[in-house]
Amino acid sequence: MKITIDTDAQSLEYQAGDETPKRLPLYSSEAFRVVSQVWLRQEWNLLHWQSFSWLGFQLWQLPEDVLRLQEVIASVRPDVIIETGVNRGGSAVFFASLCRALGRGRVISIDIQIPPALREAVAACPLGDLITLIEGDSASAAVVDRVRRSVGPGQTVFVFLDSDHSKAHVRRELDAYGPLVTPGSYIVATDGVMAHLADTPGGQAHWLEDNPAAAARAYAAEHPEFELRRPAALYNEAFVEEALTYWPDAWLYRLHPPAD
Repeated sequence: MKITIDTDAQSLEYQAGDETPKRLPLYSSEAFRVVSQVWLRQEWNLLHWQSFSWLGFQLWQLPEDVLRLQEVIASVRPDVIIETGVNRGGSAVFFASLCRALGRGRVISIDIQIPPALREAVAACPLGDLITLIEGDSASAAVVDRVRRSVGPGQTVFVFLDSDHSKAHVRRELDAYGPLVTPGSYIVATDGVMAHLADTPGGQAHWLEDNPAAAARAYAAEHPEFELRRPAALYNEAFVEEALTYWPDAWLYRLHPPAD
């Protein structure tokens, strides 16, 4: 794509492939969408998203997504938040802080390997009592069974998938944890933005097809009890652009129990 921005004329001109160039008002919603797509690619490739933290724990997320995530947790008010992918601990502590603020909920966070120092740091933080760390393959039968047994009858469950982002692994996680999600809640397959980063310096060509969003779309197509539903913004929804996220086609909303 070729983009020309003229701040004096307050215009943006862009051309995708062999298409005819299109000229837009610079401060229009459509121009914002074009610029956002480029900014997201730059932000990701420069690892700017790794510069944030939550209560001292590194949080590898786009802040826009984190604020939207907070809105959903505050609305759903889950009893159990299941997270795959502990990484530096930031998201587990983030979830736990919301649970503390809401006066309900706890976090189960899973990773293939959890360094002892990180485990100790999470346990020692003021929210450590709300976080259970499980080491193992998040999609393995043993880990899934352990998580399933830790969810009490009638508890509301929210699931956040942020571990191995290959389509095959995310699909395994969706199959494993989808049934635990309660109606009115979500299972979120993060980082489908990979499909739009394949041609960046840090990207990989196979990401075009091998990404979490592809797994989420396939899962929704086979499970009518779920639908892909981006949560609406609580305020000024008309001005929100879907493109400003790392999680396109990520939010799988549980409509009802599966048919017998």
